[in-house]
Amino acid sequence: MKELRIIVCAKEIPDPEAPLSDVSVDAEKMEVIVDAPQVISPFDENALEAALRIKEDMDAKITVLSMGKKVSDTVLRKTLAAGADELILLEDEAFEKLDSNSIASVLADAIKKIGEYDLILTGRQGGDWDSGQVGLILGEMLALPSISLAREITIEDGSVLVKKSIPEGYELVRAKMPALVTVSNEVGELRYISRTKMLKMMRGAGSIPSWSAEDFGVTQETLEKMGIMALSSPPDMGRDCRFLEGTADEQAGKLAAVFKDLR
Repeated sequence: MKELRIIVCAKEIPDPEAPLSDVSVDAEKMEVIVDAPQVISPFDENALEAALRIKEDMDAKITVLSMGKKVSDTVLRKTLAAGADELILLEDEAFEKLDSNSIASVLADAIKKIGEYDLILTGRQGGDWDSGQVGLILGEMLALPSISLAREITIEDGSVLVKKSIPEGYELVRAKMPALVTVSNEVGELRYISRTKMLKMMRGAGSIPSWSAEDFGVTQETLEKMGIMALSSPPDMGRDCRFLEGTADEQAGKLAAVFKDLR
């Protein structure tokens, strides 16, 4: 059987586990400012883990794509340390703060430049804006059969077989490859990468390919920025704060009374 070619789309975002004290809102500039380390979106790490499990069962090559105004190869090298074979960074001023359709368009053009592939995996949604749109828009742009919310993925006779999460449990869905699958967090977290392995990757790996918009035919006129219609700071949760004293049973009774008054 020929080598399976898998493309995983991975987005770099501020750490979603950062405390609220690291997050501020500039209502005038319509910006959310997060003073936290950059990480790979956890949902995209789920997608990479799904790809690595496929690679364990068969001959496969995993290419990771990440795009932005400036992407940290230090952060993204984690994908290589985990077991991906290739990392390509899509970096350009034009890629900053794009809407979902434009992000998918850039990814589609980059994937066309890569050429042959069998399976594209994305996270179910971004770990920052949580829109959950890019993956399926990308599948539509590439005219691929697309399956969302995969909790388990297997490859059988040129097809991808997916356990797709639904409220009642899961559905079994099959699609001929090439295909696109968005991966849900039920797949599980990305495998542990030892500090030693990560440091070895940082010191030993060569330069990471970086493509600008010109490198794969993207024109800024075709891209749209994400539009924020309104943005305000979260309410001060310290106002109207009540402290309930007494035993646990007494506090429970007082809390029930508060909820009753709010109805």
